[in-house]
Amino acid sequence: MSARSERDADLDLGITKSGMDPSVAGALSYLLGFITGILFYILEKDNPFVRFHALQSTMVFGGLFVVMMTLRIVPVLGFVLNFFLSIAGFSIWLFMMVKASQGVAFKLPVVGDIAERNL
Repeated sequence: MSARSERDADLDLGITKSGMDPSVAGALSYLLGFITGILFYILEKDNPFVRFHALQSTMVFGGLFVVMMTLRIVPVLGFVLNFFLSIAGFSIWLFMMVKASQGVAFKLPVVGDIAERNL
């Protein structure tokens, strides 16, 4: 699956088991971070677009969750780093929800390639 440009947004993304639009399901994969990512990855077995976004969401926000929980044990620096990671995580979350809702399979560096290989 390659990232699609904005002008290709009218291409057919297939169907989902739930019957919802794939771009909506892809965006919902990010809604609650890795929780909805896991849920959509398990439930959606046939649509590669939704599975890609679900797996990417699981890896990005699951990893971010682990890093932020680990940083909580570091007194001052951990708090500062968590603050900046929270801002970065929110920005990524918002950006990816918009891209998925537009029907674009935007690949984040490293994680996107891994998600694409493991569909």
